[in-house]
Order: sequence, then C-alpha cells, then structure tokens
Amino acid sequence: MPHPAPRRILLLAVAVATIALAGDFHRVSAEDWPQFRGPNCSGISTGTKPLPVTFSKSENLRWSAEVGDGVGGAVVAAGRLFVSGMTDKETVSLFAFDAGTGEKLWQRSWSTGELDEVHQTNSPASSTPAADADRVYFYFSTLGLMTVDAKSGKDVWKKELPVPFFIFKWGAGMSPVLYKDMVLFCQDDDLEPAFYAFDKATGKLIWKDDRLDMAVNYSHPVINTVDGRDEIVVAGTGRLLGYDPATGKRKWFARTLLRNIKTTPVTKDGVIYISLQSGGIANQWLASVDQAETGNKDNKIDKPEIQAFVGKRPIPETFFKKTFERGDVNKDGFLEGEELDKAFLPPDNFAGARFTQLGESAAEEFILAVRGGGTGDVTDSNVLWKHKTKHTDHIVSPYISNGRMLLVKGGGISTVFETSEGKSFRGPKRIANATDYFASPVSGDGKIYVAGENGVVAVLKDDESYEELAANDVGDSIVATPAISDGGLYVRTRKSVMCFKLDNASK
Repeated sequence: MPHPAPRRILLLAVAVATIALAGDFHRVSAEDWPQFRGPNCSGISTGTKPLPVTFSKSENLRWSAEVGDGVGGAVVAAGRLFVSGMTDKETVSLFAFDAGTGEKLWQRSWSTGELDEVHQTNSPASSTPAADADRVYFYFSTLGLMTVDAKSGKDVWKKELPVPFFIFKWGAGMSPVLYKDMVLFCQDDDLEPAFYAFDKATGKLIWKDDRLDMAVNYSHPVINTVDGRDEIVVAGTGRLLGYDPATGKRKWFARTLLRNIKTTPVTKDGVIYISLQSGGIANQWLASVDQAETGNKDNKIDKPEIQAFVGKRPIPETFFKKTFERGDVNKDGFLEGEELDKAFLPPDNFAGARFTQLGESAAEEFILAVRGGGTGDVTDSNVLWKHKTKHTDHIVSPYISNGRMLLVKGGGISTVFETSEGKSFRGPKRIANATDYFASPVSGDGKIYVAGENGVVAVLKDDESYEELAANDVGDSIVATPAISDGGLYVRTRKSVMCFKLDNASK
C-alpha cells in the first residue's frame, strides 16, 4: 500500500489545479454572455444546452425581477447576471443576480444629477454592462465608466468621461466591450466623439482616438481576425475603420458607409458584414429643427432656432464653431440647402445621403461585406460587395450564420441574403409579429430569438428554412437585446428581467 501522505498531497494538488482551471474556465466560459449581443457582439451563443421554444409568464419562467426602466440588455458571466435600470428619476442602479436562481446578490445605486430628455424609445439607462468573472464595467452618461467587483459590487475604478452632447433627443446608447485585458468604449456624439481603451484591472487609459471626423453613431467595436492577427473594427460616419489593438492607431479605412450608423457589424472569417440605413443630415435638420413647433419653417436654420429646439440646455459655443461656422459659406447667419451638409459632415469624410428638397426622401440602405486587413484606404481593394436594398433597419443589427445574413426591420419584415456575394437568398417575409423592432436577433441551440417592442419574442429555426417555431408574449415592451447563457434565455423588458428555462435544464 502507498503511504497515505503522498496520496493526500497528490489529491490536494489535483484539487487546486481543478479550482484554478475552473477559474480560468469562468473567464472564457462558453456559457458567458459578457457584453452587448454576447460573444464579439455577434448575437450567437457558444453554449450547447437546450433552450425553450415556448415561454411566457406562466410557462418555462424560472425567475423574474423588477429592475426599473431601461433598455440596456442583461449580461451573464461566471453564473452571475448583471443589468441596470432607472430606479428613480435621478437614480440609476446596477443589479447582480444569481443567473440560475434569480437570487439578488447585490445592488448599487448612484445619483445621476439632472438628466436631459431622451426619445421615448430610449432611456437614460441605455447602456448594457460588460462583465467577466472578476469585474463589471458599467457606463452612464453623467457618471462615466465605472467598474465594480463582480462578487460584492464594491468600487474598483472609475473614469469620468465627457458627458455626451446630442442636439437631437436620441440620447446616449453605447456600451463597453471587452477585448483581452482591455475595456473598449466608443462614444460618437455631437461634440467630442472619441474611442477609448482602458486597462480592465486598473482603469488606466491605454490609448484614445479622437474621432472628430465622425457625427453621431451608435455602432459597437468588434474584433476581426485576419491571418492570425486581431484588429478592432468600428463603423462610423462615412467610414469603416480598422484599429491596431495595441496602439489605437487607425490601420485602414473603407469609404463605404452613410451619415450615421446605429447597427453593429458582425465579423466572420476575416470579413465584416454590415447592414445600415440612414437619412441625409440636411433633411434631418430641416425636418427636426426648422419644421418643429419652435422653428420658423423657412427651409433654413439659424443659431437661435437651434437653441429654441434644444430648449433650456445651453449649447456649447464649440459646437457652433465646429459646425455652423463651417457650413455658413456666405456668412449670412443661416444654414440653407447644401450648407447643412457642409456644416454637419466633415469635408474630408463626406458620407452619403446628401441634401434633397424638403419632403423628398434622402434615406439610403445598404448591405455590404468588407475584407479586413490592409493599410490606408482599402475601399477599392477590400470591399467584397455592396448592394442597395429596401429591407434594412436603422437599429436592428444583422444576424450572420451558416453563410447567410438575416435582416429584420420594423413591421416584422425579414429578408435573407447569402454572404458570399450578398445575393438574395429569400425575399421579404413577415414573421409572426408585426411590430416595431429595436432588439437584434440572438441565437442558441439552433433557435433564433427575435424580440419585438410589443413584448412578443418570435422563435425561428436557425437553418435555411427559418421556420417559425413560436411567438411568445412576455407581457411587457422589449427594446433591449436578450441574452443567452447556460440554457437560459434572459429577456430585459422595460421594467424587469426574466429568465426562461426548460424545467429539465440545470437549476
């Protein structure tokens, strides 16, 4: 018989190694949904556990919790779920739950100060947190980027950032994204657009790119890998940009986009797939400012008219210097016609959808594919295909799977394109829920979940048939993109977060 002491030492060593591996596993777990739209913002769960087809408040509901008004999605890391919400008019809270049971682990609340009015579809709590096994990274417009301990909710580090300024009442809508040891955050607003990379552990600024050539955008950074090398790709005004992750320097750009982009691209095998819809900036300003109750409806705009539209919020003079003075070519104090384009789009980054006469549509819609890599202007060399279409949505991001691109737009109209050349795979078809859509499709276990604003989640088969399997009413409006983890579908409604899970799934 071997001596018991060495055997105990061996068992102890195995146990320690197992715990260490388990810790590493949690940091890269296939079941994690660590940020907006999950792994690499793709909408695709890499987990293997079965997910429910039918669910409601009375079927396959494992747990639910009230978390205040919000449109930022839930995330899951190391078995914990994190989500934010407005718990008072000037209070934002970040919640942590046991993802399996719904037990509330902790709640942090912060005073936001007075907040600007935002569009009714949006919410001040618009940002989706990012999380790993150790920390939760949370952005709020008036507070900056905050990081707390995942287990306790205690402060780790905080970075104050410029409060974003928006002429139109869209409000903030960007979320942090994780890449290796960095937290990435891109905020394209009307005043100080910038892209930041912070050290995850310390909050130290690693690099920053001033994106002053950008207008307002809401597209998240994604990682694209070409020839074994990662690049960070961010869409913006007029351009798709590829960044060096180590330095934050712009490696390449493709002049392929429109005035603004609210969708997030998806990368696959070194190719970036994009769907977008945008209207002309001149027409937008005329329709929103000149034709508003505060406007004088003379088809041109002056500074007092802009201030009246904005209301009591003071407009920084730097905004007018950056825009109005650039566009007012004849120096008559008014922006009219093409002067509006010149004011609100940088001259070296002039996007599509230019000025048209009031009442004429200037909206453009595209799907496109760009091969990553290269240096400098790769518009001619790396754009694989670009097609006009009438079936994109301005907010819902594309879903890429099995060589196909699925698009869903308002009214529940879905279309499918093959990704090799962007040709139509299936024409327009209405899914079983004719409503507005703001959440992007997500998938797991061979099922695609498409959440509508009316609170109905359509379930489609993730194959070339896109067969409709169910339409499930959860009883409250949905704007946030759902999350998937460990056999659970997590739906963040305007008021609550719900976990739907099969009865025979792990508890």
